[in-house]
Amino acid sequence: MKKTFLGLIVVLCICSCKNSEEYKTFLHDPALYSKTVHELNTVVMGNNFPPMVASRNYAYAAIASYEVIAAAYPDKYQSLKGQLNGLKEVHAPALTPDVDVELAALLAYIKVGEAVTFPEGSMKLYADSIVQLAKDKGLSDKTEKASRFFADSIGREIIRWSKKDNYLETRGAEKYSVKDIPGRWVPTPPMYASAAEPHWMEIRTMVIDSAGVFEPVAPPAFNITDKTSKYYSEVMLIKNAIDSLTPEQQHMAEFWDDNPFKMNVTGHVMYGSKKFSPPGHWMSVVGIAAQKAKADYGTTVYATTKTAIALFDAFIECWYVKYKYNTVRPETVINKYIDINWRPYLQTPAFPEYTCGHSTISSSAAEALTSVFGDNFSYTDSTELEFGIKSRSFKSFRHAADENNWARFYGGLHFHNSCIISTDIGQKVGRLVATRLKMKK
Repeated sequence: MKKTFLGLIVVLCICSCKNSEEYKTFLHDPALYSKTVHELNTVVMGNNFPPMVASRNYAYAAIASYEVIAAAYPDKYQSLKGQLNGLKEVHAPALTPDVDVELAALLAYIKVGEAVTFPEGSMKLYADSIVQLAKDKGLSDKTEKASRFFADSIGREIIRWSKKDNYLETRGAEKYSVKDIPGRWVPTPPMYASAAEPHWMEIRTMVIDSAGVFEPVAPPAFNITDKTSKYYSEVMLIKNAIDSLTPEQQHMAEFWDDNPFKMNVTGHVMYGSKKFSPPGHWMSVVGIAAQKAKADYGTTVYATTKTAIALFDAFIECWYVKYKYNTVRPETVINKYIDINWRPYLQTPAFPEYTCGHSTISSSAAEALTSVFGDNFSYTDSTELEFGIKSRSFKSFRHAADENNWARFYGGLHFHNSCIISTDIGQKVGRLVATRLKMKK
């Protein structure tokens, strides 16, 4: 009996030891981090945030998780303090053996991601479910507590820094003034919504020195009467393209639509439908690339953070240009001067046409991702499957950004000239972020 009892103790001990380490396999999986990015993406989508505001959530959340990784592994990663505008210090607590670094990074991402724009607690159920699953696999209360403390300490630092980026000040800023001036932007159907975030260029940048640092050439002068003018040719180019789209061009436009809130109108019935915004789409691409590259946890966080920063700064640069020129959308021009019944293939977003936001931020993200995973990194982007849109494959991140250019044109949203110039500006922002930031040692 005694021998049997001792044998049972040995068996239980072996099982207990095995179970106590099982949580690490779960928490240290880079796919869990990418899943958490997707969860924030879903919460952002549910809150109807416009794309530039969404980029703010992604950037600060990713930076918080990266700072956890940098504090824990200083031989591999360099803190962003002193590298990002206004981030002078990040005081990390002492790293004790009880801290699970990957859990702390995940919790920091959630804490900051939900607190930056919307009420704290928006991701509480998700966070609780992760922790409970880890506990079921052997995570101790002591390790959970130590990891939370580490995450909260760094998270508070990033939140404190975020509050000085002028976001709150721009909430009560003067709204866009609609003026009946030829060539100037006015609200478009079917929502006729007010211009989104006309003061976003006043948000503090992270890496670029200021909004407008990469000043593009002015758009072609508005001239719809002279059929030999550059402007007229751009108008007719987009009109004729939309009037004869191929199924492939339609799929391209739909794939890169990324409209966070589309107003659907059927007779007297109106209802909204949601998808990930442009920065949310690129956050998904990071996860796809990291999985294909078999990137470890730290590299996945690093890639997410660099891309999120590139997206954030690209939006500020683009919005500076948009509200400097306040150019009218193709839909408005064609309806007023050429064909009152003409409609773009996609729904026109509520802000000026020049330059193209999606082209700018996509090119910026592509440069950041290329700096991490290399050029000629082929992948299949399955982001839109959950919205009923089939996947597309690309030879590289730059190939994807280039296709996005055409997608915005085929959608009837931007003149082709705008997309070309936007690509150049976005590339400059992305390259500056990629070269100036010293992150992975």
